[in-house]
Amino acid sequence: MVYPEFLQNGSTIGIAAPSAGVGDDIEGFEKSIGFLESEGFQIKESPSVRVNDQRSADAKTRGEELNSLFSDLKVDFVMCAAGGDFLDECLPYVNFDLMRVNPKWLMGASDPTGLLYPYTTKYDVATLYGMNAGAYGNFPVPDFVKTNLSVIKGENLTESGFPKYMSTMPFMADKIEYDSDSDMTCSVQKLSTSGRCIGGCIDVLKDLIGTKFDGTHDFLKRYRDDGFIWYFDNFSLSSEALYRTLLQFRYAGWFEGANAVIFGRSAFESSESGMTYHDALSIALSGIPVIERADIGHSVPRLTMINGAMMNLVCKNDRMSVSFSLI
Repeated sequence: MVYPEFLQNGSTIGIAAPSAGVGDDIEGFEKSIGFLESEGFQIKESPSVRVNDQRSADAKTRGEELNSLFSDLKVDFVMCAAGGDFLDECLPYVNFDLMRVNPKWLMGASDPTGLLYPYTTKYDVATLYGMNAGAYGNFPVPDFVKTNLSVIKGENLTESGFPKYMSTMPFMADKIEYDSDSDMTCSVQKLSTSGRCIGGCIDVLKDLIGTKFDGTHDFLKRYRDDGFIWYFDNFSLSSEALYRTLLQFRYAGWFEGANAVIFGRSAFESSESGMTYHDALSIALSGIPVIERADIGHSVPRLTMINGAMMNLVCKNDRMSVSFSLI
């Protein structure tokens, strides 16, 4: 596994928009960029970042703009500007071989899973799931943002679940304000395990399975002696769709060697039959320890996950902690 260099004072962050642009909230994006600059980083934006559209540009342009950041020797770290729905369109134009030759941390959340997952599973470069470039504009600075900064700077790769969370999605509120006690649960009374960390937004992962961008089986083969810890962020799959997707993953062999599965808080819950999310997880993932409603995903606070790294996972009394080893 290749681990790129972490951010240092003066490092340049390249921002691409392989999915949506940030033009619907320029003010918030500028606050976010201002914060990153205040942390001592330089910023280089791709031309389409500030476009106000669910597609920041045509698919070829989006792929080429990402490629340009990886070929630019002055760019040290790459962030995706935002999530969205149409990142998969640009995948044929992404030069993953270039990205492998010039490895840099690539970080995003939600739709950018479509880039992070193949970059790690097929090309063996670790990636970061947790924040998009437009998500740093909240003040006072939330605790999970501070945690993310400590990770992307390489200062601290140990994270713990938070005691409270915000019941409203952050993109539907004016400020970050925790209003609910943590309701995370674990299917076993005490869990202590390790494995290669891998996962992302399950709404996106389901569309990669079986494509040339799905490197799961080779990844599982390479690291079979380490075991695996999967994590999933669900944006809007119904409980039934989630259940069927997890069954598909299982039938495809994705959970071979799985030591645990971490499932975040779903952004938008729904059901056509009355099936609960708990039932979907417990039935589809029978025999695998499962943590539910963890601090992962679209809700806040959220942990930053390092795809490809060894994760040590401990869950006791419904409190979770993770630590990553870059081996």
